[in-house]
Amino acid sequence: MLYNVPQRLICIMIVFFISFSSISFTLTNPMDKIPSKKILALGDSYTIGESVLESERWSAQLIEFIKKDISISKHDIVAQTGWTTFELQDAIASRKLDKHYDLVTLLIGVNNQYRGLSKEEFRKDFQQLLQTAANFTSGNFQHVMVLSIPDWGVSPFASNRDKAQIAKEIDAFNSVVKEECQKLHVPFVDITPISRAYPNDATMIAEDGLHFSGKMYALWAKAAQEEALKILKK
Repeated sequence: MLYNVPQRLICIMIVFFISFSSISFTLTNPMDKIPSKKILALGDSYTIGESVLESERWSAQLIEFIKKDISISKHDIVAQTGWTTFELQDAIASRKLDKHYDLVTLLIGVNNQYRGLSKEEFRKDFQQLLQTAANFTSGNFQHVMVLSIPDWGVSPFASNRDKAQIAKEIDAFNSVVKEECQKLHVPFVDITPISRAYPNDATMIAEDGLHFSGKMYALWAKAAQEEALKILKK
């Protein structure tokens, strides 16, 4: 009788071990439940990352920040230095892009301001771009994320210009951007204050003296991170 007690204990332990092992093998990584996502970034020099490395682009850094939570399978960019709203629209139409993306970002307007184009025309173009962006998300405007226009008046390039006037015009164009986003409930991330927060920090400006650096783009990506994760987890 005493001999049988250890045997029973051993049997119980073996059964428990097998059961525990089976359970442990069924545990899954939370990311496995979330399919990989696709991102399309639309814009101008601030999106293509003029004078910085590809890895320093704000959208590339955003992907780095969120990769522990979301797997990104594709990151397409339609952007070029100097583009206005209508030039971006034409470029999108000429590109062969996927029909669907899980997140489309839009950062555009600085060249409309720089060239002295009207806010009225900008509004019409921006409305069209919002619709175009939503077309890539099955018509869901809440999967479009807009970033405000940064202020290039803080750059050395603008040292001999009227910085107050530049800021005033940037704010006016951003008012249009924000209004149009609110109408359609499009997520809006205000990065303009960030662009103005380091007027004497040369590390925030790229080598060309006009565009922002990868360090600044990292701050924009951080500012957009929470909203991007909300969209991609829907």
